Order: sequence, then structure tokens, then C-alpha cells
Amino acid sequence: MLALLLLAVGCKDAALDDSGLPLAAVEAGEWLPGGDATNTLLMGSNAYLMPAANLDPEHEQMFYSGNSFFNQSWVEAPASTANRDGLGPLFNARSCSGCHLKDGRAAPPEDGVGPFVGLLLRLSVPGEPAPAPDPVYGGQLQDIALPGVTVEAVPSITWAEAPGAYPDGAAYSLAAPTYHLDEPGYGPLPDDLRVSPRVAPAMIGLGLLEAIPEARLAALEDPDDADGDGISGRRQAAVDVLTGEAVTGRFGWKAEQPTVAQQAAGAFAGDLGVTSTLFPADDCTPAQACPPESSGGDPEIEDHLLERVVLYSRAVAVPARRAWDDETVLRGKWLFGEVGCDGCHTPNHTTGDFAALPELGGQSIWPYTDLLLHDMGEGLSDERPSGVAEGREWRTAPLWGLGLVPTVNGHSRYLHDGRARSLEEAILWHGGEAEAARDDFMALSAADRDAVLVFLEDL
Repeated sequence: MLALLLLAVGCKDAALDDSGLPLAAVEAGEWLPGGDATNTLLMGSNAYLMPAANLDPEHEQMFYSGNSFFNQSWVEAPASTANRDGLGPLFNARSCSGCHLKDGRAAPPEDGVGPFVGLLLRLSVPGEPAPAPDPVYGGQLQDIALPGVTVEAVPSITWAEAPGAYPDGAAYSLAAPTYHLDEPGYGPLPDDLRVSPRVAPAMIGLGLLEAIPEARLAALEDPDDADGDGISGRRQAAVDVLTGEAVTGRFGWKAEQPTVAQQAAGAFAGDLGVTSTLFPADDCTPAQACPPESSGGDPEIEDHLLERVVLYSRAVAVPARRAWDDETVLRGKWLFGEVGCDGCHTPNHTTGDFAALPELGGQSIWPYTDLLLHDMGEGLSDERPSGVAEGREWRTAPLWGLGLVPTVNGHSRYLHDGRARSLEEAILWHGGEAEAARDDFMALSAADRDAVLVFLEDL
């Protein structure tokens, strides 16, 4: 049977298994989802830690330099380690890897009690023409502080089980989170405060996503559902902080940042309280009167060091797939397309010229995302607009490397806030534009549902 499948390499016509069930063909290069940049050397718990395989020696050296600044803790200023001081005074983690452990994916705390390392709470209040950061608490809750500085609040999560059943009678249960902010440190929280939880995603393949041509994303847009398929993805209008202009967003759960550089600098400012030339102010508001002696300089991370962290972030390799030609995987791949999951999770792109890291240009990649905003239904709404995204809208999450999350990070939590406790639950949470695909998945036989999950676990 494998020989039959290999004859189909490069075409999309389905082969059949021994029972006569359709199987997807093996497509050329899909086993190397990052193209020539794919990590083929190191799997297991360290599968996300490798540099892009095709980096030139100079860039590889910069990768490991950036890795050191990504992993080592920042400290309170003033300190003898001048290149790493300036932490806080309010922050969410002491290092980038504190949230992105092993360059992987974070999860909500098992007990639901903060501080939330790896789980951020975005904050906003209504404003014109767009929502604004809270004037006292800023745009992000910081639940850790330097000695002598008051934390903003103590967050926690409670969960409510919502049981359900498949059409064939098989039972499932989804856990719906409610977020609480207790002991506010700087006065009462406003009644109209909007809170949006976001777990730290895996770092793999970010530069390749940045290298997808703008024209490709524009071609995938269908904001008015002109083709009538029920899917109406659109690009986020992110702000380029250097020009003030609106450009296409690609990074963050609502695609608020257009580049890896801006995403990294924003995380330094918001998560660590470390300023840069891109973001010269941290999230400590004037109302909080943070101590000026906590500053580690202006900026606190110098440009040449931030550039190394950005190169590192762009160049973390996507791991190779492990069982791309397995019959169950190919059955799951075929079903993934049949139920319509690939309407948003676009399998394949070719990167364009990418001056920031030329090695990532011209690659056939398999991230399973269109990087567009889609309505995911009321069940996943955070009721908080961000850019052009409404509360129900989220950027399509890349699926590459998904099956290695339990191995790398020791958990199986998915979606923007980690509420889903398995890939199956993540599918069942889908609504809005994805409701038809979810319902078609639910209507599959138990064996076929399992095949879809086995396919996802191989990505």
C-alpha cells in the first residue's frame, strides 16, 4: 500500500486503503514543513530548540547569541550585569523562556491561581475611535513586581464543565474558564474593563511566517464571503510603530503585530518591563508612580542585542514530521480537508524574498494557517476588540509542531487561553465560521475522528 501512495507523491488525488477508504496523497515536501530550514536532527523534548537547518555560519552564531538573551533572566537595575538589567518594575516573567519554555507553548496553571507565568491578560476600556489601555492598569496585567512595588492584581481562573455528546452518543465535556482579578493594587478596577487571556505560543517557524508574501495573504482574504463558502477571513490592520501606518498583522493571537521584531520588542516591554527603541516605555502607567531608579538605561535592551533576539526568534526551526506516510495519518489528512478544516488552516505556502534572513526565502512551507482573522463564535469570544478584530475574531493558529506539545512542554492545552485539554476539545470549541467544519467532524465515525487527531499529532 505504501508503494501505491508513493506513486501519488505530488498529486492530490486520494488513494484507497485496504478497506477501500480514501487516503490523501503524500505531497512533495510536506514531511519537511519548514522547507530547507526544517529541523530533522533533534526530536523528543528538545524538538523546538534547533536553529533553521540552512542558516549560514554568521547567522547561526547570532542565533546562539540571541538564544542566551532569550533564556537568561533579567535582573533589577542597577546591576553589574548592565546588558541584562532593567527588569520591571512590573512584569510577568523574568526571561523570555519563562513563558516560552523550551521554545514551546505555555498553559494555564493547573490550580488556576496566579501569578500566571506564560498566560497574559490583555486589558482595555472602551474608547474612541478604538478601545484604549486602562489609564491606571495599562494594556496588560502584570502580576509580579520588584521588591517594594505593588503588583497590579492577583489573577485566578475557575472552570465550569459543559458536557455534550457526539451524534453517535459518545460523550465529551468542555471546560469554560472565568477569570478573576482580586486585590487590585492601584485602586478599583473599572466596571467596563475588558480582559483577554493569551497563552504564550511556540516559537517555531516565526520567520517563515513573516516571509509569506503580502500578495499571498491578500489573495486568501474573502472579507465579504464572495465565494459563499461561509468563510470570510480578513487581514488584521496592525500598527507599524516606526511609521504609524496600518500594515498587515501576522503575530499574536489576534495578529496585532506585523513583524517578529515588533512582536519581540513588545514582549520585552509588556512582559518583562524592558524598554527598547521600538517600545521606549514599559506598561507602568503614570498613575502607578513606578520608581525611576528601577530603569536599566534608555533603552534597557540595546539595539544590537535586540537584533540577536529577533534573529533567534525568526530562526527557530520547525521540526520534521514523523509519520507523514502512515495510512491512518493520510486518512486523517483526507478527512481534515473533507470536513473543511483547510478552509482556514491553509496547508502550504511558498515564502518570498526575505531580506531580514535570506535563508528563509523561497521555501515551500506547511504551517496550516492563512494568518487571517476569522469569526470563531461566541464561545471563544473575549468581548474585546483589537485593531480591526472583533471579540469573536482570532487569527488562524499555525498547526505545525502541534503534536509535539505534550512531549516538549508536558501538557496538552490548546487554543488562545489553553482552555482545551486536548486536540479534540480544541476542535469542539470551534464555532462561527468553523461551525460547519466542527459539526462535520462530530458527524464522523469514532475511527475517523481518531484519524483526524492522529493526523494533527503528526504535524
